[in-house]
Amino acid sequence: MASLLSAVIGMAGGLLLLRTVLSLKSLLYLIGRCWRWLEERTQAYQSFKVPRSGESTSENPLYRKAAAYVSSLPTVEDSDHTALFSSGVRTNDFFAQLDAGQIVHDSFLGARLTWTFVPSADGEPCLVLRLRRQDRHRVLRPYLQHVETVAEEIELRRKEIRLYTNAAGDDRRRWRSAPMTHPSTLETLAIDPDLKTRVKVDLESFLKGRNYYLRLGRVWKRSYLLYGPPGTGKSSFVAAMARLLCYDVYDLDLSRVSDGADLRSLLLDTTPRSLILVEDLDRYLAGGGVEAASRLSAMLNFMDGIFSCCGEERVMVFTASGGKESLDPAVLRPGRLDVQIHFPLCDFSAFKTLASSYLGLKDHKLYPQVEEGFQNGAKLSPAEIGEIMIAHRGSPSRALKSVINALHRSASFGSPVDKTISPSFSACNRRSPEAEEAGCAVGGIGFGREATVRELRKLYGFIRMRSGSKKERLMPVEAAGDAAAAAANHSAEW
Repeated sequence: MASLLSAVIGMAGGLLLLRTVLSLKSLLYLIGRCWRWLEERTQAYQSFKVPRSGESTSENPLYRKAAAYVSSLPTVEDSDHTALFSSGVRTNDFFAQLDAGQIVHDSFLGARLTWTFVPSADGEPCLVLRLRRQDRHRVLRPYLQHVETVAEEIELRRKEIRLYTNAAGDDRRRWRSAPMTHPSTLETLAIDPDLKTRVKVDLESFLKGRNYYLRLGRVWKRSYLLYGPPGTGKSSFVAAMARLLCYDVYDLDLSRVSDGADLRSLLLDTTPRSLILVEDLDRYLAGGGVEAASRLSAMLNFMDGIFSCCGEERVMVFTASGGKESLDPAVLRPGRLDVQIHFPLCDFSAFKTLASSYLGLKDHKLYPQVEEGFQNGAKLSPAEIGEIMIAHRGSPSRALKSVINALHRSASFGSPVDKTISPSFSACNRRSPEAEEAGCAVGGIGFGREATVRELRKLYGFIRMRSGSKKERLMPVEAAGDAAAAAANHSAEW
């Protein structure tokens, strides 16, 4: 009985202590409210009205930016009356907005400021900024600059990224766009983690470098070269860069460019804060003669000529399906290409990253066989391994066995990537999937009918087969050996 009485007394004491603590917090809150009320009544404050529209009934940019900034303040969500909205661009992206008469507090450089949303009788709302008169000259302008900077970052994150492509030269609408829905991010890419970190730091430093580039007297732009065989993730890397930067992508199709003047015209029609993508640069510049020299000159002017200064905060990305040695040294000069990134074929480390992403595997009993396949010189692209894992995602063991078989076939046929040469752009200017996968030429061997059985056995990737309509198509790697044997018996079909 005594123990029960002690327990009841202890519980009552705990409840009393909890109530006292809660009462103290409420008391401190009330004291703070009273202190702010007294401060507002005893200090000389000045108010600044930010209307939604100007005299010409056009939108006031400062109002839009101030509204975006105020909606990001943590104190907005602490209010009793807050309107919540969704951005509509991506999921789980919500923001708050001031309600009528709602007051939100902010601090900057040691000064306290308040924002109030004031609806107007004529339907023209405004935001009112209030601060102490003695802080006006010290705080007002730096604070408004801070508001604009933060608001621009918010608007950039919320905007819908669009993908632009150029039409033919006689089309008045040179750039046509569609929403870019590519889901790739730097986190989902199966590349070296250190490379991810370096790229992310470089891009974030570029975004914050306006004053730095201005002080140096340089154009605020950054250029990348991504080179490596097809299927190694260059396009996904570009999409991830665009996601990180929240930049629109202008995919420049060089096969639709007539000359250097056309190239400059397309560049002038792009917007600041955009990523300009030029794929297959090595194919475009390959060859010799006057035409190749003209292309090189036009491309050099495009990369760092006077017309490249027509917009700020741009990132230019060039890709090459071969080695960078195939490019002219003038293209590789610092200032034209700031960052050069090699995308190799898959190794065992990259394979484990892919297996973790595609199959959810951290380790498996078949991993030693996979590692042995890579050590024996087998070469597969991340795209090929990814497709195998997607096809067998319901059975990780079957997926790994299929990868091992593909590695054995690759080791038997040999890797074509080390022998890849850069064909002329005229033969590959249409970026069809067939041309991209086949590389237009492998090891200097054409996919013609005169190819010998020995050459066919060396090929890795895809080979041409002749259909009844004589239309060329690609054959997967798994069928390459059978096709080579069939070619010996039916060489007339080639």
